[in-house]
Amino acid sequence: MLCFPNAKINIGLNIVEKRTDGFHNIETVFYPISLCDALEIIPANKTSLTISGIELSDQAHDNLVIKAFNMVKVDFDLPELSIFLHKNIPLGAGLGGGSSDAAAMIRLLNKTFALGLGDDQMENYAAKLGSDCAFFIRNVPAYATQRGEILAPVELDLAAYLFVVIKPPVHISTREAYGSIIPKKQNVSVNELIKHPIETWKNTIVNDFESVMFSKYPKLNDIKTMLYNKGALYAAMSGSGSAIFGIFPSGDIPKIDLPDCFVWIHQPPQN
Repeated sequence: MLCFPNAKINIGLNIVEKRTDGFHNIETVFYPISLCDALEIIPANKTSLTISGIELSDQAHDNLVIKAFNMVKVDFDLPELSIFLHKNIPLGAGLGGGSSDAAAMIRLLNKTFALGLGDDQMENYAAKLGSDCAFFIRNVPAYATQRGEILAPVELDLAAYLFVVIKPPVHISTREAYGSIIPKKQNVSVNELIKHPIETWKNTIVNDFESVMFSKYPKLNDIKTMLYNKGALYAAMSGSGSAIFGIFPSGDIPKIDLPDCFVWIHQPPQN
């Protein structure tokens, strides 16, 4: 059984407060994009994980896909599996690739072996693996609060726009990003701001990490500025970075000449 775990972008990200458990409460809008990995499972005599594509630094037993499998296996009689994961979503980018892979494994196990899990149950499993894992179960635009695991669907359809995602050779760990931020609650929530025309987002919707990470990694700010210069209606860092995305009107694909960067462009279907 094969599936294609997709990435997400954050439209706005406000760090509201630090929690007593060491995590932070946030508010953001998660929006799924079609940039994806590939995940396949095949019954086997012994469980193994084979990874191709982008090289990962973690060991196989630390990969969230294996952790998801082992967690579900505690509650269900699952067979041993050969697991194949092809990584295409950049790491340390704020695009949720690892979380999406884990959620995809839960959904794949549920479908393949008819476990009978509903979305709420699968979200409960996913939330144990990472703050944004639960989002990828339903995989629809959502307003996320608390650690990112409390989700409410939002009416947001950006299918008519062109997306550009650029990931420079900069890796920002979650620990690095959150260790540099000063929490502050915003007067107006992202959930309200996205209801306004996308042309207004440039002046109203912010990612709190940008103020810190752009000073530390000026190339990120350079990329954001370039996207606006090329006609983006809205551009921002996704999550805790370091990917920068731009949302453009449908039409001519902007020319991006950054040979040292990962560049992904999604053109909406033409009528």
